[in-house]
Amino acid sequence: MKLIVFDCDGTIVDSQASIVLSMEHAFKSLRMIPPTREQTLAVVGLSLLEACSALAPEAEYGTCVELSEAYKSAFRDLDRNPSDADVLFPLAKETIAHLAARDDHLLAIATGKSRRGVERMCEREGWQSSFVTIQTSDDHPSKPHPSMLLQAMREAGVEPGDTVMIGDTTYDIDMARAAGVSAIGVAWGYHSVAELTNAGAHRIIESFTDLPAAIDVALSTKSCAA
Repeated sequence: MKLIVFDCDGTIVDSQASIVLSMEHAFKSLRMIPPTREQTLAVVGLSLLEACSALAPEAEYGTCVELSEAYKSAFRDLDRNPSDADVLFPLAKETIAHLAARDDHLLAIATGKSRRGVERMCEREGWQSSFVTIQTSDDHPSKPHPSMLLQAMREAGVEPGDTVMIGDTTYDIDMARAAGVSAIGVAWGYHSVAELTNAGAHRIIESFTDLPAAIDVALSTKSCAA
């Protein structure tokens, strides 16, 4: 059995507008100068507290906690409006349905997104039974620590050589490498192809249509290497 692990923001869903607006609101609510769009998107993938600490390196821990809470409040307010809901990237739903239907694959999620946010996404898309394990920053250290991947493999009963991580940031790639699993980078997310390549992605895909074949190659190559 093979385990296919997906990141969420920037990989499955395009949530950049909500993320940027929510972070801007959080900083302004504390009378702090908000980060630029580019600065905010650069930390997508980290846990929320880690992201706020990176964006406000001079701030005290308590201030970063306040920023995190203000961000979550703003994000929830945006999410209540259906027009502001995270949008799936093209062919994400079809590809996940195709992979979930294969009897040699198990699907999982490992994300810096909150569990509440992931569950809301799965309910909206009808994915309640598509993923055998969901790991979020609510219960683990921030990426690139491998804790989320290690727990996903334990729960699925799958070894690193039979696991592949799909993500859009260097944090995803670094986490995969730390856990000893294959890493596929996606070209449509928040970090550039060059950054993903330099981080050690085993391959980069340009579209979800390329993913099934890339997974087969990644896992067959990993198995041969093992």
